[in-house]
Amino acid sequence: MKIIRKDIFDRDTVADRLVADNIKTWKEGDVMVKALNEEYSGCDCWYVLRDDDYVLWRGMEELV
Repeated sequence: MKIIRKDIFDRDTVADRLVADNIKTWKEGDVMVKALNEEYSGCDCWYVLRDDDYVLWRGMEELV
């Protein structure tokens, strides 16, 4: 599993960012995501836990 930083408004022009990879369990990942969202999510981003096969959105690179 991996932790992804996503745009809170889900804009097509904003790319996803990989924060952490190779997380072993959902429980461990959930704890990390909750901590990141409490401390670092702001008015423009939030953190989510995804499976290893999740493909990051590349923002403008996807659109051009």
